Amino acid sequence: MYKRIWICCLFAFLSCEERESPITDFGQDYQPLRVGLFWVYEVSETIVFGEGDAEENEYFIRDLIEYSYINAEGEEVFVVKRERSDDQEFWLGEGNYSLLVRRNTLVKQFENQITVPLVFPPDVGRTWDAMTYNASSTDMYEIDFSGNVTIGEQTFQRSVRVLQEEEDDEITFRNNRYEVYVRGVGLVEQFQEVFTYCSRNDCLGEMILNSGRKAHFRILVYGG
Repeated sequence: MYKRIWICCLFAFLSCEERESPITDFGQDYQPLRVGLFWVYEVSETIVFGEGDAEENEYFIRDLIEYSYINAEGEEVFVVKRERSDDQEFWLGEGNYSLLVRRNTLVKQFENQITVPLVFPPDVGRTWDAMTYNASSTDMYEIDFSGNVTIGEQTFQRSVRVLQEEEDDEITFRNNRYEVYVRGVGLVEQFQEVFTYCSRNDCLGEMILNSGRKAHFRILVYGG
């Protein structure tokens, strides 16, 4: 009888331990950070300078984590070198940006603006203010998809999509932006489409593009 009681107590203890075990996997490898990692993207870009005046470009972007350092807050900051090429043979520098993980958020500093492009764990339905470290207005992001995604000829199984903005009033502006991250890989797709429409009386509501830019980044190669 005592043996039975002891076994029951042991099972109860183990069950309690299981329930109280803290979550240790926050999915931070949806954006791996390590010196030497690189990503090469195929980019399609359209720039609108005015009505009937647009320029289309096809090129490649390579992001390489060149080095890291510890900042004043004791956080490891990873510096990413960005390069551009028309043929993947000759690369020209496009500048740097930085990434770090702070309190289960991915913090990015790009062109003097600090944003939070991703949070951990990246569960569907999570929302956050991407401008929380900026003095600018609020910009709410949401994880709206998780599952398989195909980019070009590659299919990735563990992906999440971050919907940044999806708005088009068909009169004055269009703003569609999203990013896709894959576990163990990082950013595999980025789409930005921000345009203004002609708002003169003779063209109002005709959705004639007046200015803006569309850029679509799709992963080609990654590693390190």
